[in-house]
Amino acid sequence: MQCASFSMPSPSRSIVPADLSGATATDILELAEAQQVRFLRLQFTDILGVIKNVEIPSSQFRKALHGDIMFDGSSIEGFVRVEESDMLLVPDLSTFQIFPWGDPSARVGRVICDVSMPDGTPFAGDPRGVLKRQLARATELGFVMNAGMEAEFFLFKPAADGRAATDTHDVGGYFDLAPMDLGEDARRAIVDVLEQMGFEVEAAHHEVAHGQHEIDFRYADALHTADNIATFRFVVKQVARQFGLIASFMPKPVFGQNGSGMHTHQSLFKQGQNAFWDPQREWELSKTALHYIGGLLKHARALCAVTNPLVNSYKRLVPGFEAPVNVAWSMRNRSPMIRVPERRGAGTRLELRTPDPSANPYLALTVMLAAGLDGVTTEADWREPVNTNIWEMSFRERRRLRVDDLPHDLNEACDELEKSDVLTGALGEDVTQQFLAAKRSEWREYNSQVSAWELDRYLARY
Repeated sequence: MQCASFSMPSPSRSIVPADLSGATATDILELAEAQQVRFLRLQFTDILGVIKNVEIPSSQFRKALHGDIMFDGSSIEGFVRVEESDMLLVPDLSTFQIFPWGDPSARVGRVICDVSMPDGTPFAGDPRGVLKRQLARATELGFVMNAGMEAEFFLFKPAADGRAATDTHDVGGYFDLAPMDLGEDARRAIVDVLEQMGFEVEAAHHEVAHGQHEIDFRYADALHTADNIATFRFVVKQVARQFGLIASFMPKPVFGQNGSGMHTHQSLFKQGQNAFWDPQREWELSKTALHYIGGLLKHARALCAVTNPLVNSYKRLVPGFEAPVNVAWSMRNRSPMIRVPERRGAGTRLELRTPDPSANPYLALTVMLAAGLDGVTTEADWREPVNTNIWEMSFRERRRLRVDDLPHDLNEACDELEKSDVLTGALGEDVTQQFLAAKRSEWREYNSQVSAWELDRYLARY
């Protein structure tokens, strides 16, 4: 091998080294040949967070790993116009992985790619590139963002015709064990696949709603976390299918049950130290941490368009189902949108509880970081923590504590995003325009539908 930091994997759970940083194209080619990789998926995401890929045979690996594969960007949601369609896929070699299923003599690998224009210029509408630009801004300020995302999901039984349905496979509840949790085997298989793909899984359990699950893996720097969430969603759906189940990251698929969140833990590090921790200050939270919280509060309503991007997202953000509906922070309860866990020292962090797992992880982390950094640079007011249950407060009490409401629907959230120079600046003009156009269209289409609820309520009465 040409790179001293890279070595072939020894027999272990994963057939790919945990750390491929510094690996060259030659390293990856040799690893692919040794592991009998026959096909390689060049993976990227569109603006809405949907994974896309171009699959190539082994004869094209060398060309692909040197960034010479083009694709038609005009066919991808929110990318470019037909007259600007040719785009390049530039692989991030450190993301090479081999899927641990299928024929071991003809394996399928994947590598996550950045998207560039034909002249090599980074494409402004590439969500991964958008996050990298914001991380570069943090670096200029001396910070590194670490993040951990907890993406909940449902496992459903398919309908008789094979289509998606909302019949759950169990009636289990929070932390329940078999025989209540019939998804235990599927969840264990998901964990097994994730570990074979290099994830450090910390916990897996049943969530509150019937058929709802959560698998938590170790935090990482923000870019790796976004990559991991994209991979995680793909693996969950793939393994669920093998068990005859349908996995869904839809925020609120079942009326009367808790929805799925993607609580995002985040912290800033400076010169290797947690910049959120100051043992000499109240709550042991540094001014950086408090101003970062202030930034998230200041931009909370605009954030939601990106962190909660579906019409359905706002059916989760309602009182009574453990999801936040108010702009506030706390250390002792989970009703505000921001919670600061008790741990201090290197583990000091905050948890943003609003996001849901339908969000594009690259864009979601971009706007969270942009809001937090704006708070730090402008010394935003963090207000006082609200340590009582907001859900039980009167309207007057909430106003006295300056507790605002989160947007009530997608259209309202888009209005807020459109007014935020900080967040639209972080996303860039291309992404902002394409994202808002897609979301406005979604809202108009939703408003034109006639639902079963309307028919049940009005058809015979009027």
